[in-house]
Amino acid sequence: MNDTAPSAPVAKKIPHERTHHGHTFVDDYEWMREKESPEVIAHLESENEWTQSQTSHLESLRESIFTEIKTRIKETDMSVPTRRGSYWYFSRTKAGLDYGISVRVPIADVDDWTPPEVGEEALLGEEVIFDSNIAAEGQEFFSLGTFSLTDDGRYLLFGVDNSGDERYTLRLRDLSTGEDLPDTVDGTFAGASIDPTGRYVFYTTVDEAWRPEKVWRHSVGTDSSDDVCIFHEPDERFFVGSGFSRSGKYMFIVTGSKTTTGFWSLEADDLESAPKVVWPRVEGVEYSVEHAIIAGEDRFLITHNQEREDFDIVDVPVSDPAGTARESVDAVDEPDIVADPTSIGRALLADVDGLRIEDVDAFASFIVVSYRRGGFARVGIIELAAHEQPTAGDTASPFGPLQELPFSRETGTLGFAGNPEFTQTSIRLLFTSMSTPAVIYQHSVADGTDTVLKRQPVLGSVDLDRYSESLVWASAEDGTQVPISLVYRTDLIALANGTTTSATTTSARETDAHEAAPVEPAPLVLYGYGSYEMSMDPYFSVSRLSLLDRGVVFAVAHVRGGGEMGRHWYDQGKTTTKKNTFTDFIAAGRHLVAEGWTSPDRLVATGGSAGGLLMGAVTNMAPDLFAGVSAHVPFVDALTSILMPELPLTVIEWEEWGDPLHDQDVYEYMRSYSPYENVAEVAHPKILAVTSLNDTRVLYVEPAKWVARLREVGADALLKTEMVAGHGGASGRYDSWKETAFDFAWILDVLGRSDVDIDA
Repeated sequence: MNDTAPSAPVAKKIPHERTHHGHTFVDDYEWMREKESPEVIAHLESENEWTQSQTSHLESLRESIFTEIKTRIKETDMSVPTRRGSYWYFSRTKAGLDYGISVRVPIADVDDWTPPEVGEEALLGEEVIFDSNIAAEGQEFFSLGTFSLTDDGRYLLFGVDNSGDERYTLRLRDLSTGEDLPDTVDGTFAGASIDPTGRYVFYTTVDEAWRPEKVWRHSVGTDSSDDVCIFHEPDERFFVGSGFSRSGKYMFIVTGSKTTTGFWSLEADDLESAPKVVWPRVEGVEYSVEHAIIAGEDRFLITHNQEREDFDIVDVPVSDPAGTARESVDAVDEPDIVADPTSIGRALLADVDGLRIEDVDAFASFIVVSYRRGGFARVGIIELAAHEQPTAGDTASPFGPLQELPFSRETGTLGFAGNPEFTQTSIRLLFTSMSTPAVIYQHSVADGTDTVLKRQPVLGSVDLDRYSESLVWASAEDGTQVPISLVYRTDLIALANGTTTSATTTSARETDAHEAAPVEPAPLVLYGYGSYEMSMDPYFSVSRLSLLDRGVVFAVAHVRGGGEMGRHWYDQGKTTTKKNTFTDFIAAGRHLVAEGWTSPDRLVATGGSAGGLLMGAVTNMAPDLFAGVSAHVPFVDALTSILMPELPLTVIEWEEWGDPLHDQDVYEYMRSYSPYENVAEVAHPKILAVTSLNDTRVLYVEPAKWVARLREVGADALLKTEMVAGHGGASGRYDSWKETAFDFAWILDVLGRSDVDIDA
């Protein structure tokens, strides 16, 4: 590759008119959408050459950061074993290999719930069931989209993507022989499953717009041409998926748009029957279903928002979940809508204001509820009363109180992690925070004791007591308080009394925002996302240490459009309130400047995908606030894409962004913020846009056009395209670390910290 490219590529202009609602937009770079065009490929390659030439001085820094990441991560490692059926399953990684190796060992007996201690040496009876390194041999890209086992552990269903376009080829392996069966299905969506007994495989296929629309049943041992479509969703707003309950007694088919869901069920011992509607699909009502056995009776636990925007939970009889006896119906038909199916259920929780309920998991003797409280992820347990099937007229509640599991750090994240067995008596949990590596532990429901199973290893000369975290709040334009999580080297911070914070005390690692401030404005990276009700919960990152150790503060702005503060937080950052996402982020940046955390010449913004839209919007709205903007697979040509229903994801996205194709008000609103249309001739921050040629979620053409337009108005903008990758970038862990090193080196260069030496 030429590292001395003489000048930035200048994209040719071919005017293309796009007219909607009486408005015409002339797009000079729409010709780049022709992915198969040699001219387009040549342009992307020339952009890569230019980016390489402009960043070649950072090669040594990139190597240093890559080495730091590699040195600090335990390359030869193993996961905590998880019990499924008669085996403990876990994964090994080995130094020099990109991918994990899935292995298992037999359980000692049916009462064996204590995972074996795993070291670098193979355990007695250890068996390799899938080596992704072997599966990836000779491939530039490898992604595993399905990994499903039968209860007896004989069959493994796996799905592989070798291009990054998220189309997976399914195969079936007989683990008793290690041989792959002839069964092969091409072009499937991720998340296929094999039924617990190994008779059938269920998978989903997509339509021309990449929308999962059909569920198929494949009989093991037959040709895929004989597969049966058991469900078809014709409404283009809905994605379709399927899977089995933890109990193994039911299979569920789910259809979901951004605001509405529907569930169908099949009994696992009668999988050739027609799916039955659980609750009628009602516009604007979302719900999910979990199977539980309560007092000896099969019940469905339904989490829904019919009466409370932050969701309630009811349990209903499996025999008649909607409260009206009916025969099974054809999958595409629906029964008469019941006025209020929630009225027949028993409330699982009462007085839950302040909780955003996110998930419910049922086990034989207890129920686990995952929820948000005060902006942070929490987990609680509800024990089931140990009594037999109630007699007629018995109104005693079978549910105990919600018992929230405590932990020491209020700003951390507690999550449910790997609990596949219905009869297990303890649960696996994961805790992490911005300055705390992940801790996996086992919580005994019976006596409340906790056993640490693994702490995320951090190798090298890392002293975790050198890092602290804070939570601060910024005032948005409308007065809304926006939380910001920060992590930094403790020695950057001075307390209000003017002394330097001690790095040796535990209390220093979680600093009161009113007591802490940097000694002087620090270089700072501000991350944001703010879409799809996705919460950017605080977590520890080994690679992030390469920024922190060079004196950089890392911050996450929990802007509206995400789900951190409940459903209203999402609703206030979507469709025609989307600009709140952008102004919240700007307010967060300005707050950090005003409070002395940083200054505009030392502030870099970063985000990806929908967070890339955020990056593009704030670049236009507040270009003087940032020294640089790093945007990954950025959704920066939003209006063009959402006007094209034939594109992947467009129609289902109308409930997220609005429908500009049919609604002029939405069109004008999106036109007012869509980054590509609003590039102006002003001084811009430095910009790095990273994309992937085979990305099916945010097409490469969006950042390619954006960079061409930015360069047209004099911006210092770079485009880096991964020519064999998907939405998540490179697939192997070493290539992924190199991508991170590339990004961090560019950021450090913008922040003036590229010459800082540290001890890895």
